[in-house]
Amino acid sequence: MTPKGEESRGPDAARPAGLDERITGALVGAAVGDALGGPVEGYSPDQITDRHGGRVHGVVGPWHGEDWRTARLIAPYHKGDGHVTDDTLMTHALVRVYTEVRDHLDAYAVADHLVPDLMANPRWIPELQTETLPLHRLFLAEKWLVARLAYGHVDPREAGVGNIVNCGAAMYMAPVGLVNAADPAAAYAEALDVAGAHQSSYGREAAGVFAAAVAAATTPDATADSVVTACLGLAKDGTRAAIETVCEVARGHRDFESALEPLRAAVAPYDTVGPDYRSPSLGARRPSRLHSIEELPVALGMLLVAGGDYRHAVLGSVNYGRDCDSIATMAGALAGALGSPVPEDWAKTVAEASRLDLWEPARALTEVTREVFRRDVDRRRAHERAFAALGGTSCCE
Repeated sequence: MTPKGEESRGPDAARPAGLDERITGALVGAAVGDALGGPVEGYSPDQITDRHGGRVHGVVGPWHGEDWRTARLIAPYHKGDGHVTDDTLMTHALVRVYTEVRDHLDAYAVADHLVPDLMANPRWIPELQTETLPLHRLFLAEKWLVARLAYGHVDPREAGVGNIVNCGAAMYMAPVGLVNAADPAAAYAEALDVAGAHQSSYGREAAGVFAAAVAAATTPDATADSVVTACLGLAKDGTRAAIETVCEVARGHRDFESALEPLRAAVAPYDTVGPDYRSPSLGARRPSRLHSIEELPVALGMLLVAGGDYRHAVLGSVNYGRDCDSIATMAGALAGALGSPVPEDWAKTVAEASRLDLWEPARALTEVTREVFRRDVDRRRAHERAFAALGGTSCCE
C-alpha cells in the first residue's frame, strides 16, 4: 500500500537547478532521514509495525519510551523525538573540516582536523541531552578513529585497517560528493582516500560509491536511474554486485510496502551481519571482496522505488528497519541532492528537537564548494599550459 498522502508523488520529483538548493537538500535531507530512522534502528519491519501500530510516517518517540537511558546500557541514547544520531554529527563534523581546509580532503585531513574536532570541541549532543565532546556519542567503529590516529599515530592512509567493516565511513560521506558536485569519479576517489583513515574493504568501498552517488545526483537532469548507473560504473566487487542485484529488484516496485521483503532478500547474500541484526553472524563485518554493507544498496533501491521522491524514499528506508537511520540518511541525501523537497514540517521538528541549525552547514559547504571548483579550474589550466609547453596536444586543438 502507498502511505497516506503519498498518492500524488511523481516518477521523479521536480528538481531545482541551483547548486545551493541541491547541497541544502542533501544535507538537510540526510539529517531528517537520520532522525526519523533513529528510533526504530535495529528492528524488523514487523517489529516496527507492532511497536507503532502500523508503519512509521514521521517523527516518533523512543522505542523504550522514558526508559531510553537504561534500556540499552551500551547505547544509552535518546533516539527519537526528532533527535539526529551520530550519522549527522559526523556529517557536520566533516563539513567543518572542509570549511577549515577549503580544498579537497584526504586521510591526513581526518587525522589533522576531524579527529581533533571530535576530541576537543564540546557541542550539544541531542541523544545525550547535554553538551559534551562528540567523541562521547560516537560508537565503537568511530571511536576507532581517535584510538588509531590520536593515540596510535598510525599512518592515516592505513588507519582503517583492522576496524570492523560497516557503514561507519559511508554514512557521513555526502559532503565529499557535494564538493565534487556533478563529478562522480572525483567524488569516488576523494572519498576512498578520506575513508582510508576509518575503514577498509567493502566499508571503504561503500564510502566511495556513496560519495559518487551524491555527486551524480547533483548533475543537471539526474534521476534515480542515472544515479544508480553512475554507481555501477565505479563500484567494485561485492559492492557492485549487491547494488546491481538490489536495484534490479527495486525496479519492479513502485511503493515501499511491497518492496520491503524483496529488497532484504536481494541484499541478504551480500550482507555479513545475518538475519538477526542484534545478534550478528560469526562472519559479520569482516573484510571481504565478495560482500557489501547492507545500507547503501538498500538506500539506492529505495530511491528507485520512490522515483527520486524524498518522502517516499525516506519512509521506505525507515520502515525497512535494521540499520535504518543510516539507510534513511543515505536515501535522504540522495533524494535531496536530486532536488526532491524535504518536508518543511519534518525539517523544522528535527532542527528544533536537535537544537541544530540544519541549514548553516549547507550554506558553509556551498561556499567552500564554489571555492574548490575555482581552485580546480586554476589547477587544470596550469596543467594544460604545462602539457602544451612540453609539446603535448593543446587543449584547444
